Amino acid sequence: MPQKFFGTDGIRGKVGEFPMTPDFVMKLGWAAGVVLAADGTKEVLVGKDTRASGYMLESALEAGLSAAGVNIALAGPIPTPAVAYLASTFRSDAGVVISASHNPYYDNGIKFFGRSGAKLGAAQQNAIEEKLQYALQHGIECVDSEKLGKARRIEDASGRYIEFCKGTFNSELSLEGLKIVVDSANGAAYKVAPSVFEELGATVINIGNKPNGVNINYECGATSLAALSASVIECKADLGIAVDGDADRIMFVDGNGEVVDGDEILFLMAREAKQQGYKGGVVGTLMSNLGLELALRELDIPFVRSKVGDRYVVEKLNENGWKIGGETSGHILNFNYTFTGDAIIAALQILSIIVKSGYSLSQLKQGMNKLPQCMVNVRHSNLDSVLSLDSIKHEVATVQEKLGNTGRLVLRKSGTEPLIRVMVESECANTATDLSNHLADCIKAS
Repeated sequence: MPQKFFGTDGIRGKVGEFPMTPDFVMKLGWAAGVVLAADGTKEVLVGKDTRASGYMLESALEAGLSAAGVNIALAGPIPTPAVAYLASTFRSDAGVVISASHNPYYDNGIKFFGRSGAKLGAAQQNAIEEKLQYALQHGIECVDSEKLGKARRIEDASGRYIEFCKGTFNSELSLEGLKIVVDSANGAAYKVAPSVFEELGATVINIGNKPNGVNINYECGATSLAALSASVIECKADLGIAVDGDADRIMFVDGNGEVVDGDEILFLMAREAKQQGYKGGVVGTLMSNLGLELALRELDIPFVRSKVGDRYVVEKLNENGWKIGGETSGHILNFNYTFTGDAIIAALQILSIIVKSGYSLSQLKQGMNKLPQCMVNVRHSNLDSVLSLDSIKHEVATVQEKLGNTGRLVLRKSGTEPLIRVMVESECANTATDLSNHLADCIKAS
């Protein structure tokens, strides 16, 4: 059935407005607890990022889960992929993250993971939504007092996750001699990310590592790379690494201050895997640069596209029996190490390629030539109706005709924000910019 609340990355919204209110989140916790308990869940591990609202929503979620008779293990501020990993090591049956990922501080969200570390499937999400609808209409039904869920706080959750990350790095290699700028987005990885790279031998320069509850993702992190680029050049660093607020997304900056995005990361990872005997292919999305597809074709590595959203990438990976996939935005999946997007583990795989090869990141990325691409985000109050207008359909057809076989147009609704994303890809950068801006202006005026 169509899901009303779950988007491509859980449930998300502006704090204080439906659905990101304490009352809603308590009922969501109860609904999830009832559904998960029916599947055998006894304990849920809960983590969050550094948003001030996380404390309020954590308490509400805890109350709902407890009312459903499910125990809660509180990990505190910690990356999203850490929750996915720790849910299994602490023998919890599921994980919940309170985070709006790359969104501003005034947004927040809830996303669920199963014991395997993968996000909940559509069937479980549908079941939770059904119970949630009941709770919104009739309230929650609390179990007897002796059956209420109990809460405990996990000590050194970050330390355990740091050791897990380090364990994915080749023990025969070291990061000694590398100077790295790390931008933690004032988010959940502000302690974890620098520690991992430092303990493996790198010299680390930290930025975006002073969260105050309202500066998460603000002019920093994987969605705002200007500060990282400037810092890499100023410090004469070998490269820069940026994660987003919950550290499931990664972007690099090379020694020249140039951005290395998710498509280029996928290319480097897939090329290395092929050299190590990997027989599978790569899953990208509708937004993946055509240059990635062409570069992988040259290496005889199969490539397919999914809808945007890491859950859809996961579905395609499972469907094809492959292990490597991701998004231009930096959600990178490598099933050899983990079953969810993990910025730190992805970073370590690229760093291992740099160390083994002796080449700089700038040199390594030359094997892939990206086509010029321009994306414009259009905020609109009615995403569905505007895209169905005849005038917009006419403009879309005109743009596609101008591009012909030398480019691509992708027009889609964001799964996490009230935005329409207009992406045009062309052999000519000016063409991509002009056409994307023209179509965006048409949508704004409609």
